[in-house]
Parts: sequence; structure tokens; C-alpha cells
Amino acid sequence: MPPATSTAPLPPPLLRALPAPLEPPGRADGTGPSAVLRTVLREGPLARTALSRTTGLSPAAVSRHTADLIGLGLLHELAPPAGPPRAGRPQIPVGIDPAHHVVCGVHIALTHTTFAVVDLLGRVTAFQRIPHSGDAPGVLGQILHHLPAFLARRAAGRSVLGIGVVTGGWVDSAQGVVVEHDPLGWRDIPVRETLAAGTRLPVHVDGHARALAQAELLFGAASRRTEMVQLFVANVVDAAIATGGSVLRGRRSGAGDVAHLPLGDPELRCGCGRRGCLQDAVSDRAVAGRAFEAGIIPAPRFPLLLQRAGDGDPAALRILRERLRTTGRACALLLDVINPEVLVLTDTTAIHLPELLPDLYEEIAAHSHLCTDPERAVVPTPFGSQVLGVAAGAVVLDAVYRRPMDLRTARSA
Repeated sequence: MPPATSTAPLPPPLLRALPAPLEPPGRADGTGPSAVLRTVLREGPLARTALSRTTGLSPAAVSRHTADLIGLGLLHELAPPAGPPRAGRPQIPVGIDPAHHVVCGVHIALTHTTFAVVDLLGRVTAFQRIPHSGDAPGVLGQILHHLPAFLARRAAGRSVLGIGVVTGGWVDSAQGVVVEHDPLGWRDIPVRETLAAGTRLPVHVDGHARALAQAELLFGAASRRTEMVQLFVANVVDAAIATGGSVLRGRRSGAGDVAHLPLGDPELRCGCGRRGCLQDAVSDRAVAGRAFEAGIIPAPRFPLLLQRAGDGDPAALRILRERLRTTGRACALLLDVINPEVLVLTDTTAIHLPELLPDLYEEIAAHSHLCTDPERAVVPTPFGSQVLGVAAGAVVLDAVYRRPMDLRTARSA
């Protein structure tokens, strides 16, 4: 049966948006409008003279680029700073303008899909979670059915620049295809083609570890760094590597597959047929399953385990500490192999029970040859419970900040 689609049209503000990228996403080249926009994002509101000093662009180029970006609704002028009048031209700062544009983030998890509206500052302004059955036609059909009404209600008249779709497993971002997602049982699912045809919006598709890395480089723990590793631990385990401010993709976007590193219990057989795989040791599903078998929780659901641990249950705390220790060994390996400026950990335990992080840091210190200060080298994501909405939005926002003038092309189309 083909996916069900909504008959409700998308509202007019959604019809002009960024075209989907022809090349794999990466960091801006540091010139022109992108340099101005990214500098204002990183540093906060700046006067044009300060922008010229910071970017190295001439005053004339900065004036031209800021005028273009203001015209596109990406920057706006702010009130001059308080204080006595100064000689010369007033120093009027420009800042990111969140009033005109948003992006839509869609995260496909094992049991549900999350929609998010994300503004140009990476803030989630609205979200909705919908349970799903797991089969690809049903999940994509459900997105097509619910998304138009969600955006009509929550975009609040702002133009939607595109849809970012993220999920776990192996995602070919250049083709917009989920190549392999073992927990969902998906193989070669054409997500971009299906959703773009049904929404009339550009659709950017990526794995959530790379999307999280883009979010951290734009708005988070790596916004002032260029070398980082992102480690994602949930129902799937993925990593992403950024060097020179660009996220490494590898052939068919296959880089960052750490799920089957032999860092787990050698007595446990993974679904891949081997023993001791990292994902089988630390994933939400696997850990919740073991907690259920041990009688710690009444059903194999990870939120129940978190709740028990939060209530101080010793057995629940013990199993989550074990998970963090295994994750710490994975962090130590990645730190030694890549030696990044920072490793950002996205893990529900770290987000909700940060008091357990000393177990992670102790394991890193015990196993890493290079890391002398684990608490500075490895940090939890700053996005908290909204992390996946931010990540999904960042897939589109990365393109906005790299090629802002494409909006002008889209508007004239």
C-alpha cells in the first residue's frame, strides 16, 4: 500500500526555500556573506567595523554583504549600544534575525518520529512527537500526513527553508537514502525523494551523529573549535568526526560506524553475528533488555530504567554506571585515534543523570594514552532533551550558513 499523504496544501510561506545541496555539506570557506553570517552567529551582534576586523574583509565588502543579508531576512540591525555619543558614524550592531525564517527538523527514532521547528539561532521553538509502527512506507507516509498541519500551526507565518531528516544507522546524505538501519530493519529507503515529492520543500537527510556534529559546530560545544568527535549513544551507536570544521563523510557517507567496535562483553553475541560489539553493550534497547531480564524494571523500556535510577535504585544505577564505563572505553579509543579538541557525548544518561559522569571520566583516564584531562576533553551535549530536534534542524541550517545567498536564487525561482 502506498504511503498515505495529506490533502492539505502547505501554506504559501513554505514555497520559497533553499535548494537542496548538490555537494555534501561542510563548513563555509570563510569568505563573503557566509563569513559575515557565521561570525555574527559565533560572536554575537557586531558593528560593521568589528566585522571587518574579525573577518578580514574590507569595510566596503562587509557593508555590501550585511546589506544583502539584511535584505534576505538573515541579519537585522539592533539598537546602538548605550553610552555617550561618539564622534563619527554611529556603530550600529547587526545580529542574526530569527523573525523571518525557520527550518523543520524531523528525527526518526525506533518507536516514534519527532517534528521540530528550529530558528536561525538553533533554538527549538515547537515540537511534536508521534509514535510510529517502524515500517518505512508507514513512517514516511505518516510524516507526509502530519507535517503540513504541524508547520502551518507552528511556523507562525515564517518561511520554512527546508526539512532536515535525521536517523540512525548508515545514511547516504548525498543521495538522501537510508542505506541501512538495523533496529528499524530499513534498507535503501529513498527518504529525500519521497518527502521532497510530497512536501514541495528541499529535504536534507543525514545520520544523526553527523547532524549532531553540525549542530555542535554551529551552536554548541564546538562552535569555537574546528576539530571534534561526536559520539551518539541511544538505540543505535554512531560517531562523527570533524576536522578543519568540516564533517568527515567517507564513501557513501559511511564514516563514523563505531557500533561494532569490540569493546563490549565478549560473552554477548550481537545481531551482526559477532561477540562483544559496542552497540550491543550500550544501546538503550540492549541495556533496557538486560535490566528487564534482571527484574530491575517491569518492561524493557529505557525511560523506565532512567526513572528508577533517578529515584536512587541501586541496581538501576549499577547498570547505567556500567554503560557509561563501556562508553568511556569507546571515548578513550576515539580520543587516542583522532586526538580532537573536544569529544561531545550525546547520551541520555549523561543528559539526565550527570552525577554519574565521574564513572565515564575514570574509565577514559584509565584507558586513554593521550587524554590527561577527561572532564575538559569530553563534554555532554549542551542541547539537553531537545538535542535531536536541534540536530535535525542543523542539517538545513548548515546549508543556510554556508551558502546564504542561495536564498536569493530561491526567491527569484
